Amino acid sequence: MSRKRNDTGDDAVSSMVDYTIITGVMVTLMVVMLIVTNAVFLEGPANTVKYHSYVDIGNGVSVRIVDLYVIAPVNGIIYTKIDLPDDVMGEDYSVKMDPFSEGAAQRIIITDGQVESVIAIGGIGATKGVIGNTTGSGLNVISYKSEGV
Repeated sequence: MSRKRNDTGDDAVSSMVDYTIITGVMVTLMVVMLIVTNAVFLEGPANTVKYHSYVDIGNGVSVRIVDLYVIAPVNGIIYTKIDLPDDVMGEDYSVKMDPFSEGAAQRIIITDGQVESVIAIGGIGATKGVIGNTTGSGLNVISYKSEGV
């Protein structure tokens, strides 16, 4: 006797299960790729550009501070205005003197809360203390007072 083939739909169920498993794996891989792609191809390079922009801004502020110190009078006050970029990549940032550094170790910190750049104040840190903070919006003033703060 020959056996008849059982046509109860086992092949259809098996194909459906295979399709569902493969689709689930592919959707999971797609979601993981979307998350990784954003971090690797968008946020990483954007943060690198921000960091280097903050380094440029910090170097500019440091140079202005040193230049002002070089031409400062023995007795008196001198002011200069510095125009910093209003934003970097559409985000506001702050420029502040590191409150925990003194003497030759004085530093300028430029940050937006996520990316931070730290620049040393070249040349004058050992002789003059520098204090203050600002943002990028508008004209900023750097002042030197011979009697101190």
